[in-house]
Amino acid sequence: MDVRAWRRFRRNKGAVAGALLVTVVLLLAALGPLLAPFPPDLQFTDALDRATGLPVGAGGKYLLGADQLGRDELSRILQGGQTSLGVALGATVLAVGAGLLIGLLAGYLGGPVDAVSMRGIDILLSLPFLLVAIVVNRVVDSPSLLVLCGLLGGLSWMTLARITRAKTMQVRELEFVQAARAMGMSQARIIARHVLPNVVQPAIILGTTLVAQMIVAESAMSFLGLGVRPPAATWGTMLSDGATMLSYKPMLTYLPSAMIALTVFGFNLLGEGLRDALDPKV
Repeated sequence: MDVRAWRRFRRNKGAVAGALLVTVVLLLAALGPLLAPFPPDLQFTDALDRATGLPVGAGGKYLLGADQLGRDELSRILQGGQTSLGVALGATVLAVGAGLLIGLLAGYLGGPVDAVSMRGIDILLSLPFLLVAIVVNRVVDSPSLLVLCGLLGGLSWMTLARITRAKTMQVRELEFVQAARAMGMSQARIIARHVLPNVVQPAIILGTTLVAQMIVAESAMSFLGLGVRPPAATWGTMLSDGATMLSYKPMLTYLPSAMIALTVFGFNLLGEGLRDALDPKV
């Protein structure tokens, strides 16, 4: 980010607020094991009311209360954030990498490479996400974090590939690229040194907002039982567990919902701020 872009970013209060919010959430996720007062899967008998069997409320030994199995809610929120953000960031890295690579090759080489790539993207865009998730869930008995990252990333790179392709087709006709081609530079070197730096900007912006989409997608899958298996905590599984206690302990639903909403809001604000700072003409 150059000096002018940085100044535009700093003047954007929404972008700064988004950056601060994202930083706080990432720090909580990274330091979760150190900040958690208890092991997230440990069950406590004193966390359940002996008369009613309901989990205790916030305060005292359990700062945010306990869940229906007597596990500390704060510890599970921290572990859930680490898991949910880990899956979202991993899927985003895969999606951005695949989108950049395929978009660059399709846009620069054109011809059969472009035609096959675009038809493949059309096919992938026609696949219902939930149906693919159910199929994967049935094929893979207990999906790991890598499987979830691969699934989410594999179904999320197509838009970036199309944007990168269109930008690459513009850049490849510029004079400095034609000059490099006339000097005998290899195609790989031209793409890496001259084309990629000029098309990576949309990937940064889209990648930021894509993290928010991946958090929502992972939470939805976990809520439906298609994500990480218990007892591992994600915000989606906590939301699903809390829904069964909504009439008695609504905080079990409100807490993970608030974390999902704040994190998605922060990444969206950051993405919009980066877009305005890097491309003020939009």
